Amino acid sequence: MTSLDKPTTEDTSADDAKAVTEAALFEAFGGVRGMVETVLPGLLFVSIYTINKDLHMSAIAALAVSLVMVVVRLARRDTVKHAFSGVFGVGFGVVFAMMTGNAKDFYLPGMLYTLGLALAYIITAMAGVPLIGLMLGPVFRENLSWRTRNPGRKKAYTKASWAWGLILLGKCAILFPLYWWADTTQLGWVLVALKIPPFLLAVYLTWVFLAKAPPPIDVFAEMEAEERAEEERKAAREAETAKPAENGGATTTGRHRRP
Repeated sequence: MTSLDKPTTEDTSADDAKAVTEAALFEAFGGVRGMVETVLPGLLFVSIYTINKDLHMSAIAALAVSLVMVVVRLARRDTVKHAFSGVFGVGFGVVFAMMTGNAKDFYLPGMLYTLGLALAYIITAMAGVPLIGLMLGPVFRENLSWRTRNPGRKKAYTKASWAWGLILLGKCAILFPLYWWADTTQLGWVLVALKIPPFLLAVYLTWVFLAKAPPPIDVFAEMEAEERAEEERKAAREAETAKPAENGGATTTGRHRRP
């Protein structure tokens, strides 16, 4: 092996780790389709309301498209968690808006959820149990091993949770004043515009932190290896136990054959 081969191998390994991290994040956060399912109901609501100022029609249209996306997911047997979360979010928004008669309240549950999520990211990061680690641990097949066995990944998860929390707090700092001061269409269009960019920024920073962190410890593979080792030990014990019995049987048979 030449001196040039080693960096190439290391670069390949690093690229593989980054690709695995990217795929896991893509799966965890729903990818392009998940983003579409997140944006489309709100976009439809504000578009219809901008045109005709009809709260009922706007709300029903947003809820209907959310249900359609869930049905499509179910028909294709895809993961429905992102679509279902969208339905619940739109459903709560519709209920709030219908109860108060204020179209702006369609956005209020989602804004409160964003604020609560931002605080959850920050509080769990401060407590040493970052929310991003709890979310992504099962995706990377490491569960909670990063807490005690992989301090480099715990540090990366903590940084990522701080990033998510601060980005979402920044988003809330823009939206809540608009909720009080702006009209429904202004709030709606700003909210739609802020759906994807902060999310992409947070995902990118998470990818950067995790790509530089040590690889995850595959606890599922460890459990499977331990089970195989235990089965092998059990088989070895059974084989050892069977040998004396076989030897004793052969000796007895030999004695009976003597004249």
